[in-house]
Amino acid sequence: MTNSRKRLAFIGTPELSVPFMKNLYSSGYDIGVVVTGEDLRRGRGEEPSPSPVKRAAVEMGISVIHKIEDIENYEIDFAVVVAYGSFIPIGLLKKVPMINVHFSLLPRWRGPAPIERAILAGDTRSGVCVMEIGEEFDIGGVFTRQEVEILARDTTETLRERLIEAGCKLLVSTLDDGLGEPTPQTGEIVWAEKVTPQEREIDWRIEAEKIDRLVRIGGAWTTLAGKRIKIWEAESNVQEIQGSPGQLVGDQVITGKGALRLVEVQSQNRARQAFESWKLGARLEENNVFGDD
Repeated sequence: MTNSRKRLAFIGTPELSVPFMKNLYSSGYDIGVVVTGEDLRRGRGEEPSPSPVKRAAVEMGISVIHKIEDIENYEIDFAVVVAYGSFIPIGLLKKVPMINVHFSLLPRWRGPAPIERAILAGDTRSGVCVMEIGEEFDIGGVFTRQEVEILARDTTETLRERLIEAGCKLLVSTLDDGLGEPTPQTGEIVWAEKVTPQEREIDWRIEAEKIDRLVRIGGAWTTLAGKRIKIWEAESNVQEIQGSPGQLVGDQVITGKGALRLVEVQSQNRARQAFESWKLGARLEENNVFGDD
């Protein structure tokens, strides 16, 4: 497959899809049409606004459609899918060859939240796969893969950035070299379900290291005096501190094993701020315990 002869469709919606589309375009691939989600209201009272992919495609002068079935009206050889977010009809897959970019080392972490689940599980490596699209989510054979190390302090954002960088290079090199035949997935299948708000609530009875991972995926929360507080940045500490799980001692919260030093927090209906600044304005009493509701 050479980029000078092939015309493709790009299918994606969120911000993370945009670098892939731009990289394909700058690498000489002819993008005949872009398929993306409908314009949506992003905030209360706002007018509907385009998805990040649509906004970028319009700036690049590429045609945009919202109904994926309409892709048949365009002369394309294949389609590249990156985080589309909607169901692709099986009948369409039989008419239009499609490949997908997935952020994990398949078959580990199939599903919608592979980055968050890899961090939560304490994995030391993740990666990107360029794969065929099958009739079920993330079951297709893999053309190429690139491993990416998960660093000790990686967050969802930092790991995602490195996966996008690796994925953009991998996608172009895979297409430049020709897809060939995909390799069937082998190994343990692990599903990456979306992380719910309930899962993001901190249980101070577990070890500090696991709570730290929850904080690093974003949106971890607890309560104090019945009000919700988000923990945006923290550091685990193996040192044992005398007291009960959830108890605040200085800038550290006692856990089931070790303690968690709080760095950045956010009170309900307030902006994020450094913990020390928050503590000064919170008017805390003695023996404060998080998760006390």
